[in-house]
Amino acid sequence: MTANAQRFREFKMPDVGEGLTEAEILSWHVKPGDAVTDGQVVCEVETAKAAVELPIPFTGTVSELHFGEGTTVDVGTSIITVDTDPSAGPAQAAPAAPAEEAAPAAPAAPAEPAEPAEEAPEEGKRQPVLVGYGVSASSTKRRPRKQAAAVPEQGAADALQAELNGTVPGAPAPDAPTAPAATRPLAKPPVRKLAKDLGVDLARVTPTGPEGTITRDDVHAAAAPSARPEAPAAPAARAEAETAAAPAVEPQSMAAIRERRVPVKGVRKATAAAMVSSAFTAPHVTEFVTVDVTRTMRLVEELKQDPDMAGLRVNPLLIVAKALLTAIRRHPDVNASWDEANQEIVFKDYVNLGIAAATPRGLIVPNIKDAQAKTLPELSRALGELVATAREGKTSPGDMQGGTVTITNVGVFGVDTGTPILNRGESAILAFGAVKLQPWVHKGKVKPRHVTTLALSFDHRLVDGELGSRVLADVAAVLERPKRLITWG
Repeated sequence: MTANAQRFREFKMPDVGEGLTEAEILSWHVKPGDAVTDGQVVCEVETAKAAVELPIPFTGTVSELHFGEGTTVDVGTSIITVDTDPSAGPAQAAPAAPAEEAAPAAPAAPAEPAEPAEEAPEEGKRQPVLVGYGVSASSTKRRPRKQAAAVPEQGAADALQAELNGTVPGAPAPDAPTAPAATRPLAKPPVRKLAKDLGVDLARVTPTGPEGTITRDDVHAAAAPSARPEAPAAPAARAEAETAAAPAVEPQSMAAIRERRVPVKGVRKATAAAMVSSAFTAPHVTEFVTVDVTRTMRLVEELKQDPDMAGLRVNPLLIVAKALLTAIRRHPDVNASWDEANQEIVFKDYVNLGIAAATPRGLIVPNIKDAQAKTLPELSRALGELVATAREGKTSPGDMQGGTVTITNVGVFGVDTGTPILNRGESAILAFGAVKLQPWVHKGKVKPRHVTTLALSFDHRLVDGELGSRVLADVAAVLERPKRLITWG
C-alpha cells in the first residue's frame, strides 16, 4: 500500500443486514473538512429493512463525500474518504500524465480535420478524485475515424447498374429536364409532431427561426384559417381534421398533470420482492373462523388493573399472541420452514413471533425472539418496545430476521379480516380482525357479544389442512375461554 493510500482511507458501504445489496443515503452528519473519530456516526442510511446509522472506523478529517443524500449505493462502494494524517499538510499531487506523443503524420483528409485521441476511464472501474490526486491516465484511446474511401466500390456498383440498364458505363446520360433537389424543412421533432397533429405540410410553412428553422409559432400560423389563402376545404374534411387534431396532445398532458411517479426503493422495494417471492413460491391456504371473544375483552380489562401489569400496555393483541403461542406448543409441527436447496423441512423448537407494523417507511415485520419462553408481562413489554421502535424507524435489521410465524392486526383499521401473505421463510401468519358488538346466540339466547374473525394462512407444503385447522381452532378456543391458557398450560 502506498503512503497516499495509507493516509487517505475510504469507507465503503457495509452490508448492515443479512444479504443486503444496496442502501440509500438518507442524511450526512459530516461535510468535507470536518474532523471525525473512530466510531463516530457519519451518516444514516436506509436499507431494504430499516434505517441504520453508520459509524466511521477510523480517525481523521473528511476529505470527500462521494454521494449526495437520496442516492442509492451498492454495498462495497466507497462513500466517504478520510485523511487520517491531516497534520502532514497538503498531499503531494500525483505527477501529471505525460502528453501523448504525436502519431506519425498521415495524409489529412481535406473534408474533415483530424480529431485528437480522447482518453476514457478503464471500463468497470470508478476513477476517484481525492484531495491532491488527479485522475490517472488511461491507455485506452479512441480509434481514428475511417476516411470515406468507398468511392471505387460505389463506382463499380454504378457500372454494374448501368450495364443492367443497357447503357454504357461512363457515357453521358441523355438530356432530361432537371428539377431542383427538394430540401427537407428544418424543424425539431416536437415541431414536426405538432405539424403532423395539425395537418400542416412543413414544406409550405415559412420559417422564421434561426437559420431557417421552423418554429411552433410558424406551424400555428400556417394552421390558422387566415394563413391559407387557397381554396377553403370542404366543411366535412375541415371538421374531421379539427376533430383528429384537437385531442392529439391533450390526453398526454392531462395524464402528466394528474399522475405522479415515485421510485421504488427501501422498505417498499424489499416488501414487494418478498411478497412476490412468497406468493409465487409457497402454495397459500387461508382458513377463517368467527369467534365470541367477550371473555377475552373482560380479561383485558381485569389485567389493566393487575399490579403485575402496571405500566405495561394490555390490549387484545397481547392475548391473541399468547393464544397463538399456546396453539403452537400444542401443535409444534406448524412452526417450520421449507429448505428448497436441501429438500428438507426444518422444524424449529423456538418461536420468533413476528408482528406486522405499519411505519412511515412502509410495512415491516420485526419479531420477538424466543417468544414461547416469555411470561405475559414479559411478552407485553416486548410487544410495546417492538411497536415503539418500529414507529420511530429505529428497528434494526437483526430484529427483522429469523421470524417463524407472524400476526397481522388488521382490526386496528376496522377491517373484519383478510387473506394475509406469508412472510418469506415462515410457515404461517394469523390475521386478527376488528372486535365488534354483534348479535350472538349465547346460552340459547340472542345477545350482543364481542365478536371477531380470525384468518390463518399457511404454507401447504409444510402444513396440511388438518394441522392448519387444529391450530386455528385452538387459537379461537383460547380467545373464547381464556382460562384455557391455564388448563392447557
